Amino acid sequence: MNDAWLKALVLGCTFGAVLLAVEVLVSWMAANRIGANAINLRLRMIAEGRDREQTMSLLRRRESALPSDLPPFLLHLGQKFERMLIAAQVTIPTGRLMVMILMAPVALFFAIVLLMALLNVPAGFGRLLLVATFAGIAGAVLPSMYLNFRATRTRRKMENQFPVALDVFVRGLRAGHPIAAALDLLTVEMPDPIGSQFGIVVDEVTYGAELRDALQAMADRWDLDDMRMFVVSLSVQSETGGNLAEILDNLSQVIRERHSMMLKVRALSSEGRMTAIMLTILPLFAFTLLFLFNPGFYLDVADDPAFLPGFIGLVLMYVIGFVSIRRLVDLKV
Repeated sequence: MNDAWLKALVLGCTFGAVLLAVEVLVSWMAANRIGANAINLRLRMIAEGRDREQTMSLLRRRESALPSDLPPFLLHLGQKFERMLIAAQVTIPTGRLMVMILMAPVALFFAIVLLMALLNVPAGFGRLLLVATFAGIAGAVLPSMYLNFRATRTRRKMENQFPVALDVFVRGLRAGHPIAAALDLLTVEMPDPIGSQFGIVVDEVTYGAELRDALQAMADRWDLDDMRMFVVSLSVQSETGGNLAEILDNLSQVIRERHSMMLKVRALSSEGRMTAIMLTILPLFAFTLLFLFNPGFYLDVADDPAFLPGFIGLVLMYVIGFVSIRRLVDLKV
């Protein structure tokens, strides 16, 4: 076989391989197109093959993974952590995620200590303290900050979407739909996060729960005053009667005016809030990255007698500054 035929054979095989790879890729994208085009997380999870009961259990996290005999302070922190996971729309079970966050610093600490032993690096108390601090920040503090950032962003998006959802609900009522059918419109027309949350309400009503209880549970999960006003409006209308569409239309207008005032306050306080974010996160990122890329910068001075009191004082000043800044920028409207 001459060189011309050999080149033609190689080119033909290459063309066939590329064509086969493109066909496999297109088939995979077509198979996942329905789930990818789902408007919210609940519909996407259902499209992936999960039933409604499993989806509802993962999204609402009603069954707490916290032991009931915990001290009140730890129980309050655990419940706050669970509400943060709901707002962040994390579908990993609470118990598994808590174990991961608790075990990650321990595993990272022992991995670094083992590496130090293999490299024959002395492990004094100061160095072990630095390693433990780095493991705690990289394994628990920074992931928790990321989850809190996601939860805050999702909760703010929920507040912005709620008046729009009320408008869709009112239009459904005026078109002649019953309340349950008008709520079902929100589950397929509204994106996340509010589409999935109203989908949970519809699923709970389908499984036999009262509509008022399901909506109150949603308001408790997200701790939003707008939702509580919505639940109160439905309750009052069901007991006394009246034009529900007109009531909710007025409520939507009130919520929009309230949000307008809140946005003005946020705009006036944006500089202070950004300063607070930078002063809170930047020291942790700087310490983590510097320890990761140049550990000798800290380890070389860890055995100095002045290191321990200086390090403890630094941590105390950071905690005091963190609490003070949070109180300064925590504006109630």
